[in-house]
Order: sequence, then structure tokens, then C-alpha cells
Amino acid sequence: MRNNILELIKDAANNKESYIALEKIYNLYDQLQYSSNIKQMAEDIYLWLHTNFNVDNVTFSLFDIERNNKENIFIEGDEFYLDDELSFFFIINTHTNLNAIVSFSATSKVHHGMLSEQYKVIEAALFQISPILQNGIIKKNFIETLSLDSVTKVYNRHYLIENLNKQIQLSKKDYNQIYFIMVGVDHFKAIIDEFDHDVGDQVLVELAKIIHTNISEFDMVARLAGDEFLISMLSTNNEHDIEKIGKNIIDDFSKIKVPVHNNGQFLQKTVCVGVDVFKRDQIDDTIDKTIKNADIALYEAKNKGRSQYFNYKDLSPEDTIDLF
Repeated sequence: MRNNILELIKDAANNKESYIALEKIYNLYDQLQYSSNIKQMAEDIYLWLHTNFNVDNVTFSLFDIERNNKENIFIEGDEFYLDDELSFFFIINTHTNLNAIVSFSATSKVHHGMLSEQYKVIEAALFQISPILQNGIIKKNFIETLSLDSVTKVYNRHYLIENLNKQIQLSKKDYNQIYFIMVGVDHFKAIIDEFDHDVGDQVLVELAKIIHTNISEFDMVARLAGDEFLISMLSTNNEHDIEKIGKNIIDDFSKIKVPVHNNGQFLQKTVCVGVDVFKRDQIDDTIDKTIKNADIALYEAKNKGRSQYFNYKDLSPEDTIDLF
């Protein structure tokens, strides 16, 4: 691919088509300099392919060599497969554990022929931008290390609270009341004792999926220590809606079957939910205090049995919290 660039540079002095091809390549290079993250870079690559080569179907993904799995960052257009006769794909070595894969599909055999003729130009462009993509991937990994739980890929507690405080400060009137939902797996330690941490991790991954299917994209989820998840509800402050969401999480997760060591056996677990509300107009209310109250509500729910929902406001002075 490096030779393609050198050939274009050599020919550009006397060949108008080579000069135009170089101009296209460096237009993409310049555009990516302003991209703030890897997803925006993928979008810019799509726009470049679409504008210059009439490509409508593009997938940009990252392949983790160590974990042998692929994450789709950007998908546009119709679905296609890498081994389709109209498809092209490029693996961009970023010199990290993640390689970028840009794949796209022609819309017809005629279009495929045109793209084949321009193959060297596209290949040279992707080679030229590989250092920018590498920096984007490193930045993505750095941000995820600081903000995401390594097992479930939801936020960690510090990142959620930090960003929530920023949103509250920026929005003077939108978040006067925020519900916090605390979700915990019933007798989670028994999973580790009977099986191992891998099975425990899989249970947490499935729970994270269930939580996400029951909340809005505007709500935020964080994993706390062990088996507990914290949800800050920014999409609604209606108590009835909060209770419905909490109970839906309980019901949906109780139906999940987690495979155990690929031996044909499955594990089914349950969760409990605790809730409290942060009220901005109350001087003694803080987010940390509300989260603590939601945690107390969760343990009160667990004290009542499996698959229980409990609101902190219903806690009476006579109730005793058995923290186990």
C-alpha cells in the first residue's frame, strides 16, 4: 500500500488523474484530523467512500486479536457479507491488539468493476489514515479503561456520578428530581462458590443486557462492586414508571438461562431492586446520600426474599437492615 502512494506522487506531476486521486486521499486525511472519536472517523470514511465512489453499504468494525471478537462501530446501508462477490474489505493494522476493518459492497457488477479499477486509490487512502485510526483506537481504549467496567461494559461508579453532576450543573431546571435504581443478584456469592468467576461474569453480562433493554438511551448505568448495578433515571421522574421498570427488570432477568461450561446445563438467577429519589430542592439531599439510600432499599428488598422490589420511602423506623 505504501508503494501505491509513492506511485501516485510520482505520476501526479504529469498525470491529472493521479493528482486528483492524491487530492481525494489527502482530503480524507485532513478531514479525519478533526474527528473527535473513532465512530466519527468511521462516519467520515463512509462519507468519503460515498462521495467519491458512490458507495452506499459500509461497515467499520474493530477486531480484537487477543479476545478473537469483533465490535461493529459503524454500519450504513444494506447488510452484506465479506465473501459476497460484490464486497471489498481492508484490514488496517493499527499496531495494537485491535485492527480496524473497513468493508463495503458495490451495488452492481458494473459498480464493482469501477471500484476494482479504483482499488489502489482506496487502499492507499486507508493506508495513509492508519496512524490517525490508531490514535483514535488508543483514545477509545483509554476512555473505556477510565469509564467502563471491564466485564459488563457499563459505566463505573466514578464516571456515572461525575457525568451526572455535570449534567445537573449544566441543566438548571431539567433534573430537579432523579430516581436511582439499585439492582443486585440474589445470593451472587453462591454462583462463585458452586461454579467459578467466569460463570459469575456471564450472569452479570446478561443482567446488564436486561437492564439496557428496559431503560432509555438517556438513562445511565454503572456497575458497583460485586453484583450491584446503579441506574440513574434521566428519562422519567414518574414514580409509577420507575416501579414498572424495576419490576420489569426483575421479571425479565428471572427468565434468562445462563449456560454453564458448555455442558448443556443452564443457570437461572433472580435479582432484587431498591429505589430512592434525589430531590434537588431539598438542601440535605445529595446524590451520594440518595445512592446510599437506594443501596439500603436494595438490601431491605433482599431481606424480604428473592425477586423483591423496595422503595426507600417505605422504610419504617422499625425495619432493621441485615446487611449480608
